[in-house]
This record gives sequence, C-alpha cells and structure tokens, in this order.
Amino acid sequence: MAEKKGKGPSFESALERLEQIVVEMENGQLGLDEMTGRFEEGTRLARFCEKKLNEVERKISVLMEKEGKLTEAPFETGGNSAGINEES
Repeated sequence: MAEKKGKGPSFESALERLEQIVVEMENGQLGLDEMTGRFEEGTRLARFCEKKLNEVERKISVLMEKEGKLTEAPFETGGNSAGINEES
C-alpha cells in the first residue's frame, strides 16, 4: 500500500487495498487464518477510510445565501441542515 510521507496510507490507497481484500475474500481461495487476517485488515482500513471521510466532511464549506449574497460558511453536522445558523 502506497503511503504518504510518514502519515500512513492515503485514502485512495487504503480504499484500493480494501477493494482488493474484498475480491480475495469473495473468491473463496483463502484458508480460515488468511480469511481472518484479511477481515482484520479490512476492518482497520474501513475505519481509516471512514475517519478520513469524516475529516474531509468537517473541512467542506457550504455556500449559503445571506442577505441576498452567497457567502461561505463552515460545514457543520451538528443537527441543523448544511451548517445554516437558525438564529436570525
């Protein structure tokens, strides 16, 4: 798996490896120990990918209309839709 400079795998390489693991497990050629190892690796990679996606989601900015102009606001997932402040 290709890794970025000391920061672990990239999202893309982790996803690629995860897809490879799925194919290996689905083909039915792995023994029980190998299957268990792939499952553990796949679980770690799935958590890593989910964490990366959550990080990106927090960084996304949404455009919202305020006083007739489009302005940029930080993306928030805490209960209100698209980070729109419900206070007027």
